[in-house]
Amino acid sequence: MTSNPVLVNIGKWLKTIEITFSKHTAYRLNFLLQVLGPFLVFFFLKYNLWDAIYKGDKTTVINGYQFGEMITYHLWVLVIGLVGNGHLSFDLATDIRLGRISSYLIYPFNFWEFHTANFISFQLVQLFVSIITIISVSLMGLVVLPDISTIMVGTIYVIYVSFFWFSLQFLTGIIGFWLEQTWMLRVIIGLTAGFLSGAVIPLDFFPESVLNIIQYTPFPYMTFYPTQFFMGKEVELLKGFAVISIWMVLIFILNRWIWNKGIRMYTGAGI
Repeated sequence: MTSNPVLVNIGKWLKTIEITFSKHTAYRLNFLLQVLGPFLVFFFLKYNLWDAIYKGDKTTVINGYQFGEMITYHLWVLVIGLVGNGHLSFDLATDIRLGRISSYLIYPFNFWEFHTANFISFQLVQLFVSIITIISVSLMGLVVLPDISTIMVGTIYVIYVSFFWFSLQFLTGIIGFWLEQTWMLRVIIGLTAGFLSGAVIPLDFFPESVLNIIQYTPFPYMTFYPTQFFMGKEVELLKGFAVISIWMVLIFILNRWIWNKGIRMYTGAGI
């Protein structure tokens, strides 16, 4: 009896997700730090930073934000960042440089499928961490949770953004066909995305001329838009979906082109 190829392929995806999920959660102390770390870093860095900026006066308004609103904003940035912008692609360039992708060329589960499955398992962990984080800060009274429909729509949007971020990270990884190290490129993209997405400071602080330019980039729709949405403000999520989708298609085409060009010159050096 011939096995159904679709079911076989689904089985490969599920097994790969299961194995990589086990790897992400294998070390209990590491997993515990992964759960506690984001909130502890937030409290000791961002909370105290903005407390110093507001000089302890909770009624001061800076660019439309009181202290409590600013803390709420950055807490949502933290949660959104865990899911939407948490994945990194440093293994891709290393695999290429050391010749480890040769094994993927003969496996029945190819290179991009394996790394996409790995990304999905990573996202499952990040979703769990983000849920623990948002429940914790809600119980502490630092955030008022929106209604369930807002949470569901916002979560779907952030997960969609995470796939865009994965495709962008995948792009930086496969540039390893030409660069020995891609960490500087990842740092540049990370800093640019962090600043222009509103993860560092709200985009309300930016001049109008800058906002008019960056609205055509994917960055504002990665963090600022979903953060405002979770905070109950009026935002055009459909516009965010549209802009992110356009950029995702462009990056997907670029990824295919770079992969096809790079694999033709790949020699397996480093094996």
